[in-house]
Amino acid sequence: MKTQLVWRVDVVFQMIFTICKILFAYLLWHMIFTGKDKVMGFSFAAMMSYYLISSFLSQLDMSQGISEEISQRIRNGTFSKYLILPIRVEGYFLAMELGMVLFYLVFVLAAGVVWVEIFQIHFLFTSSLFVVAGALLIIIEGMIFMVLLNFYFGLLTLKYQGIGTFLMIKNNLIALITGTLIPLALFPNEILLLMKLFPFYYITYLPSMLLIGYCENELMRGIFILLLWCIVLQIIIWHTWNRYRKAYDGVGI
Repeated sequence: MKTQLVWRVDVVFQMIFTICKILFAYLLWHMIFTGKDKVMGFSFAAMMSYYLISSFLSQLDMSQGISEEISQRIRNGTFSKYLILPIRVEGYFLAMELGMVLFYLVFVLAAGVVWVEIFQIHFLFTSSLFVVAGALLIIIEGMIFMVLLNFYFGLLTLKYQGIGTFLMIKNNLIALITGTLIPLALFPNEILLLMKLFPFYYITYLPSMLLIGYCENELMRGIFILLLWCIVLQIIIWHTWNRYRKAYDGVGI
């Protein structure tokens, strides 16, 4: 959290990006809803509430920088510092993500509140404390999964000289399949059923839907599937780390 205080301009831009993302969604869906009460089961208020929450969650995910930092440090030979310190490397990056999330939480939340007040949107939010608690648990699991995923991609630098292509594909796909760009409910049912087998459906889309009062019957399944994927990814990370760390010689490429 102390580290984030140095990057004050980043905080400003983070708030601006949150507001701009919701503003673009507002303009787009305002045109689509003209003359219509509902689109694919969404009212205009529900759609904008969804974008508020999903934009808030997507802006809180700072884990993308983990893979980039690990890759850069492996390539320039400074990754050694994580190996000689009496810490778990993975635990360090989990703690780093937690510090960043806690720091940006207030600012991104403030940006969302300001947006609601300016545009006077009727904000929908579930009245069930059980659903809210379940959604928060899914959000935490989703953030842990994203940290593990980006940590894994960073470790691939131990085998490959560059992972830029992997990161580019991953970043563009995640923006779509997590429901950040458009609600996944607008996808064909066949594709939606397939996506429910993978963790990305539950990272941003499902908690956003739960918090606006939709998809409550998927709560327990979301908790279980995300937990299962976190365990699977953790096993893959252990295998990758134990196999490829011996190839790291502590010098830059």
